[in-house]
Amino acid sequence: MKNITYLFLLPLVLACGTSIEKIELDSDAYVFENAQVIDVRNGSISVSHVVVEEDKISKILDGNKAYDWTNAKVIYSKDYYLVPGLAEMHAHIPSMEWDDPLIEETLFLYLSNGVTTIRGMLGNPVHLELRDKARKREIVSPRIYTSSPSLNGTTVRTPEEAASKVSAYAADGYDFLKLHPGIRLHVFDEIVRTANEKGIPYAGHVSNLVRIRHALINKYQTIDHVDGFLEGLVPEEANVNPLENGFFGYNFTDLVELEAIDELIALSKENKVWIVPTQALFDRWFSPTPAEELAAEPEMKYMSPETISAWIKSKKDMTETESYTAEKWERFNGIRYKLIKALHENGQGLLLGSDAPQVFNVPGFSIHHELQGMLDAGLTPLEAMQIGTLNPAAFFGGNFGEIKEGMDADLILTEKNPLDNLQHLRNPKGVMARGIWLDQNTISEKLNRIASKYKR
Repeated sequence: MKNITYLFLLPLVLACGTSIEKIELDSDAYVFENAQVIDVRNGSISVSHVVVEEDKISKILDGNKAYDWTNAKVIYSKDYYLVPGLAEMHAHIPSMEWDDPLIEETLFLYLSNGVTTIRGMLGNPVHLELRDKARKREIVSPRIYTSSPSLNGTTVRTPEEAASKVSAYAADGYDFLKLHPGIRLHVFDEIVRTANEKGIPYAGHVSNLVRIRHALINKYQTIDHVDGFLEGLVPEEANVNPLENGFFGYNFTDLVELEAIDELIALSKENKVWIVPTQALFDRWFSPTPAEELAAEPEMKYMSPETISAWIKSKKDMTETESYTAEKWERFNGIRYKLIKALHENGQGLLLGSDAPQVFNVPGFSIHHELQGMLDAGLTPLEAMQIGTLNPAAFFGGNFGEIKEGMDADLILTEKNPLDNLQHLRNPKGVMARGIWLDQNTISEKLNRIASKYKR
């Protein structure tokens, strides 16, 4: 009788052992099922189910267990890799009405390449509205931070103008002030004084008459393009005219003393100044690579013919001069690589930013060139990803940059492991921006429509 009872109960025991737990989810929830989740802090990988509700990662569950996801949309992710969305920390947004098709295109180009946060570097009143619409998920867009309109040698000629504009931009609600070249020293000092009084940070270029050490001591939030650093490596006894530095110090390339790097890096760390390298500009716009070769790249089909023509002219004007040689560019770029590596290792930190759209930098696509530039400067693939995820989140104090419960759902799903090759971030299986999912088909269809618009 005991044996009969045991045989009767055995199927019930086995059934209980293989029961599937039910997770109650609404129809607007998403589940990345069996994804290989990359921890960008250490590069470790875990097989997990990642649950997204509204704009947040609500649960991360063991991928070795099966679940009933009830009403959720399931994204089958077995053998695919899930990484946090990237930040483009030197972005540009067209200056036109928020619902203009060109703005929609530009924002989509960023998203199509996994860029889920952008830091606009040439602000406009419309961008404030755009920022708020993106925050509320009223438009399909990366998260937006925006600078003020440009402060430069033309827009702020006097301390009085500087104080007035800084006060106005702070009151308008811009996230930070954008500094461009040409600002005189005493005007810069008034920008700093008023900005500190109003509680708005400042970032961007270092004017020739301000110079790098004064800029660092005055605590720029970021210095972009590694601007001013090469000039800062030229010894005082060289007695150069700072206004004759050329493109980001190119003319001073052969006067540099590399021994001064450590002092500048230490000063940047002491004053907590982050650096946005935009190395893609120097590897593309300012490189010896022929303009026609860059213009023939596949991603150029997403830009208008007029834009491409202007880029070709701009590059030729820059590089087809008597003072420009490929050999000198190699030396110049080598110094930049040394600065970038040192700033990464011993400075406050790097923030991933390519400057797009800019000459031969197509929004979104250019972030991959910037990642390659970071590898060329000596960063590892994991370090390059960290400056586009963890570092921007730390910089902004944002709830993004990692795949953790409670974080904003900014995600990239890739077919292969990007830590093996960062080029695997291209052509993602899909991108999620704060819970809004764009699968590969949607991305491809939209890109094809943009390309058709500009078909040559």
